[in-house]
Amino acid sequence: MGDSAIHALAGSVGGCVSMALTYPLVNLSTRAAVQTKKENLTILEAIQETLHKEGLSGLYSGLSSSLAGIAITNGVYYAFYEETRSLLIKRRGNTSSSSIGLTTGEGIVAGLIAGSITTLVTNPIWTVQTSQSTHAVTETKAGEVKKIKPSAIEAAKEILDKDGIKGFWRGIGPALILVINPVIQYTTFERLVSVLLSYRLSRTGATSTGQKALGRSSLSDWDLFFLGAASKLVATGGTYPYIVVKSRLQAATHKYKSSLKAILHILEVEGVSGLYAGLGPKLLQSVLTAAFMFVAQRRIYEFVKNLVIIAAQKRLATA
Repeated sequence: MGDSAIHALAGSVGGCVSMALTYPLVNLSTRAAVQTKKENLTILEAIQETLHKEGLSGLYSGLSSSLAGIAITNGVYYAFYEETRSLLIKRRGNTSSSSIGLTTGEGIVAGLIAGSITTLVTNPIWTVQTSQSTHAVTETKAGEVKKIKPSAIEAAKEILDKDGIKGFWRGIGPALILVINPVIQYTTFERLVSVLLSYRLSRTGATSTGQKALGRSSLSDWDLFFLGAASKLVATGGTYPYIVVKSRLQAATHKYKSSLKAILHILEVEGVSGLYAGLGPKLLQSVLTAAFMFVAQRRIYEFVKNLVIIAAQKRLATA
């Protein structure tokens, strides 16, 4: 198994773990982004209202498609990101800077390539998840009418019946623009890693040999947690209005003809605050998800890498 494949597997599993831990916040922020009513509920009030109206299952509606989405999204993203990252570092040759990380320009290139491919492949999954999270199906039992959240298959069938195959790529415009989100996140992360390692090198007065020892592998779990959280805070805070537009286009609750018309309509009807609907839970969820994911991805990567090495050693011993 190649290094990029191990990164992809670790990213998929790590993403699922972090998504499962923070999913209620994902759900609440998506609902807040697509609604036009200005309820201004706090995170706690939104949780209480959802529990009262829909029960515990309401907080986890759309979880199955989200887990599938994050597994595929992270797998594809990490595979292409790490492959591109490795190629860019190899192009430098044996320089001491290769142990620290990508330059800003290299990080942007790697992020754009990985993000664009990932978005085109996974947009249908996130369209289904958004539909699950924001739509309800009417069900009658024993004379009682109930509204329940559709399954992933029901949501997909509804999209297909309503808009055909192209419906699964609703919101692809802002989604492609939002490729800048992980670009900002990973570029910021690489810069923070570089600054932190350079700072530690300057304190120890290490030579180039010591610099190689103080590479990314020297980062602790707490380093990854806080650097991951900080980088995601910058990325989500800077791109949130387009996250709102993408969510509304995917939910198809508003008949916007383009991203620009969606932004202009939101500004006209709801004001600037409409572009930041659900920002609180989204920021909290994004920051926590990224922080957990960076730590989980690193630990899972090391675990799988060790298994691959042990398996290779056993093959050599028996050869």
